[in-house]
Amino acid sequence: MANKNTSELLKKVRKIEIKTRGLSNQIFSGEYHSAFKGRGMAFSEVREYQHGDEIRTIDWNVTARFNHPYVKVFEEEREMTVMLLVDVSGSKEFGTQQKSKQELATEICALLAFSAIQNNDKVGVIFFSDKIEKFIPPKKGRTHILMIIRDLIDFEPENKGTDIEMALKYFTNVIKRRSTAFIISDFISTKNFEDALKIANKKHDLIALHLYDKAEDVLPNLGLVPMIDAETNKIEWVNTSDKEVQKNYKIAYLKRKDKLKNTWQKSGVDAAEIGTHEDYVKPLMALFKRRG
Repeated sequence: MANKNTSELLKKVRKIEIKTRGLSNQIFSGEYHSAFKGRGMAFSEVREYQHGDEIRTIDWNVTARFNHPYVKVFEEEREMTVMLLVDVSGSKEFGTQQKSKQELATEICALLAFSAIQNNDKVGVIFFSDKIEKFIPPKKGRTHILMIIRDLIDFEPENKGTDIEMALKYFTNVIKRRSTAFIISDFISTKNFEDALKIANKKHDLIALHLYDKAEDVLPNLGLVPMIDAETNKIEWVNTSDKEVQKNYKIAYLKRKDKLKNTWQKSGVDAAEIGTHEDYVKPLMALFKRRG
């Protein structure tokens, strides 16, 4: 039985590789380079000011010492670490459209990972629920990426809850050098994680990819239905035809959306919203262009 499952899994991995690698080759790796590469600048030397140098590159200490303007010269750091922080909690299985959030997360991660290795970057992953489920240290190469994709498809978390703050704290502790990190989640978390975002974003370049499903916005009218909370496993009967229930559902969604928007702004984190019903290339490209 295991063999059948393994070959099915490898087929899935291959399918995702072909799709996302193609996208990466044709569209993404260049955009990715301009959006993320320019950030990692390492100081290399000081030289005398020449006409046309930017004022902001002047090294005032050296200038004062020699009574003559000197500028700092920076070189682009060629190699970068890209971290993918992936929410594998209970709510990820949710999806009423073509894809579940998990499938969407898998393809997006694969796409980012292939774009990263094409730019000679290392890729690492943190799977989290309300605990750290798995840490894959950053490495290069296709084999490493395929292992990550396999895990994304097949990973069974031990816990169902979501603790974004804990995941971010773990990330800032375990990755010492500045990295570019994508946190991929539906951000349906009860705990406030704004401070943890701020701290992580100071040390690293953090981007939030907010995955959502249309049914989070509008409750489908299905009469009386049992609803299970994916994170607590409690069942509640909900009358989805009730106008009041539908209204409250919509209000709760809008409040959550608004709160998230505020969180990104306050913590200075770039964010993109990606729905399970849409093509994820557009929102990602828009994000890259905004940054590039």
